[in-house]
Amino acid sequence: MFGQLSHELEINVPASEAWELYGTLRLAKLLQEDGTLIQKFELTEGDGGIGTILKLTFPPGTPGFSDYKEKFTKLDNEKRLKEAEVIEGGYLELGFTFYHNRFEVIEMDNDSCILRSTIEYDVKEEAAANASYATIDTVAKLAELAKNHLIKNKVSKYTH
Repeated sequence: MFGQLSHELEINVPASEAWELYGTLRLAKLLQEDGTLIQKFELTEGDGGIGTILKLTFPPGTPGFSDYKEKFTKLDNEKRLKEAEVIEGGYLELGFTFYHNRFEVIEMDNDSCILRSTIEYDVKEEAAANASYATIDTVAKLAELAKNHLIKNKVSKYTH
């Protein structure tokens, strides 16, 4: 059973600033500092580019699983596009055969952009009930966290 979910959030910062966060390991660091979506991340391979593997550990009580590893499969700085696929644990232990995140930063004008997050997944028929673990809530919260961080830091650039 194949599924796709997407979320968009407009933010009033230049696309280049949003990409500096989304296109690098800074996003994982921000998530770890916040602590509500992930408890910690470990860089197990790579430097943030294509082929990088992160182990994400989730806070206690996270429904479904405690951690998984994801691999960056695409990183396009020109198109401001990053894709990551779960390669071990997590969704794969719940009967998913494929779980993929795509993050895009789309320029609107010089001072605003859209954060578009897309989740694509495939789950075995016998585990179809577990498809409900694939939710847009996490990437929506991630986008809000990124938005708040970017706006706060944009303001501080002009006040110093």
